[in-house]
Amino acid sequence: LAACAHAPSRTVPGLLDMVLPTPLLLVGEQHDAAEHQALQRDLVQALARRQQLGALVMEMAEQGRGTQGLDKDADEEHVREALGWSEQSGWPWPSYGPVVMAAVRSGVPVLGGNLPRAQMRNAMANSALDGTVDANVLQRQRETIRDSHCGLLPDSQIGPMTRIQLARDQAMAQVAVQAIIPGKTVLLVVGNGHVRRDLGVPLHLPAGTEAKVVMAQAGGPASAASAPSPSDATWPTPALPPRDHCKELKQQMKR
Repeated sequence: LAACAHAPSRTVPGLLDMVLPTPLLLVGEQHDAAEHQALQRDLVQALARRQQLGALVMEMAEQGRGTQGLDKDADEEHVREALGWSEQSGWPWPSYGPVVMAAVRSGVPVLGGNLPRAQMRNAMANSALDGTVDANVLQRQRETIRDSHCGLLPDSQIGPMTRIQLARDQAMAQVAVQAIIPGKTVLLVVGNGHVRRDLGVPLHLPAGTEAKVVMAQAGGPASAASAPSPSDATWPTPALPPRDHCKELKQQMKR
């Protein structure tokens, strides 16, 4: 499937033909890649046209928030209010608004999937989360946390930050499973790290729950081919301008 998704003639209908039917479709993204949000919007619209979209679950809103009570003609202000989407959330509405509104206009609920911020402190102290994955996965998650923070986190923070990651995966899996409707597909939109079969949300799904994983990857087919991903399909997009993530993080931590 990954090889097929790399084909120059790839289309959203073609991608769906490869991964459907499935009750859960987990779509990973790189958050600053506009082409990835465009893919999400197109998937929402294509699934809706097929009358197969059961719900849209998003990392970008908190668990417990949703648009279920809104009419499909609701304006963006009311949609944002229902989802608790503020300018301070860190998720730019101009990027994700078209994805959200495509679902709303189709009469499909949009559900927040992420761990609520108010629960993060408890998650950091909850050592039981360490046992929700096997020891190898836990160690890889800890290494990922360390590397993604450029080695700047003190050792004492690696464990608690890893627990937040696990709790977030757990929360998103729970919301997605609860939204399943027989004969339809729940679309989960989340960062690539959360959809990995070997690390993320798939590990927290109930046994026997079918799910397909698509990872959108900036860098084009050559990049994706050189580093195969733990997914059912990949969607390569053009490379983004280089950024010094570690330099940016150091400046943020100084502030």
